[in-house]
Amino acid sequence: MAKTVKRVGVIGGGQLAWMMGGAAKSLGLDLVIQTPQPTDPAVSVASDTIFAPIDDAAATATLAAHCDVITFENEFINLDALFLLANQGVCFRPRLDALAPLLDKYHQRCYLRDIGLPQPAFNLLETPLNPDTLNFPLVLKARRHGYDGQGTFIFKDRESFQELWQKLADTPLLVEEFIPFERELAVIAARSISGEVVVYPVVETQQENQVCRRVIIPAPISPETEQKINAIARTLLNSLQAVGVFGIELFLTANNQVYVNEVSPRTHNSGHFSLDACETSQFEMHLRAVAGLSLTKPILKCKGAVMVNLLGYEYSQNDYLEKRQKLASQPQTYVHWYGKKQSRPGRKLGHVTVLLNSNSGKNPQAIAQTIETLWYG
Repeated sequence: MAKTVKRVGVIGGGQLAWMMGGAAKSLGLDLVIQTPQPTDPAVSVASDTIFAPIDDAAATATLAAHCDVITFENEFINLDALFLLANQGVCFRPRLDALAPLLDKYHQRCYLRDIGLPQPAFNLLETPLNPDTLNFPLVLKARRHGYDGQGTFIFKDRESFQELWQKLADTPLLVEEFIPFERELAVIAARSISGEVVVYPVVETQQENQVCRRVIIPAPISPETEQKINAIARTLLNSLQAVGVFGIELFLTANNQVYVNEVSPRTHNSGHFSLDACETSQFEMHLRAVAGLSLTKPILKCKGAVMVNLLGYEYSQNDYLEKRQKLASQPQTYVHWYGKKQSRPGRKLGHVTVLLNSNSGKNPQAIAQTIETLWYG
């Protein structure tokens, strides 16, 4: 008989772990967080906290002694050290074998290729390098620890490439074909211990400087494209024998070709809309999966939604209360503020979700523009 899970350990204490708080309470679960700083967002919702770096495996051993299962908020972990704990009986969900092919972006590309999923052409960037052998435009990615646009570079020509290449020469890099996409899409999918897979509605993500600014729900795509993406999600999660929520980012071209951009083995920014727009949020779905509970249907409870990230635009300790109040006064609008103590340009400080119904007069882009005007001025 499977062990009853009551206490879930989470490696990472940022906003993703913080947004698990409400779901944990409704499911009767306690969250135990491993995170470096007392000011990290999830500390306020945790039943217990281990203050330590994310990649401190000795601290994770202590975390394991305080919970029934351990899950992840981010990928900044020491996987080799965690395998030693898994061999001693510590339960990780998703299991470490499901994370292993994904944490290094080159290994992730190789895995997606091996299971037959469509993606850009790719290779390692070898040194010494002859730029004359490269085809432009191209995409350069750091193999580890890139997020929110960090570690991703798009080069249109050889001159701009050579200018930055010298600064990156010591970083392990992946080079990818640039896909001339018409839209960027994303999908959240979850898989249970028993192998049940559920897939949320496909969304459109709109990026600036490789950072997500806004999400349109559902994506304006054909049923055939949605079916392709659902099949990709199910193939990936079943191949990994994953347990929990995964975020999958994709490109859609003008001729309706779909390519996988990146996979995140955790809850994902593109799924934040689910807190307000779905019957079950991605955070509840993740906790249901890792706690061994049955999954529910990830259906919208409204016609659609718009999610806008509130990004830092200055160095400040301002809590922007007046701006948040103006945002919250908009119709059908929900403000989620992560409680971070410091703002800096590009940092995710919170997000806003606006629910749409059949009587909504404005289109999603106009709604997003209104939110951004109130936030950025």
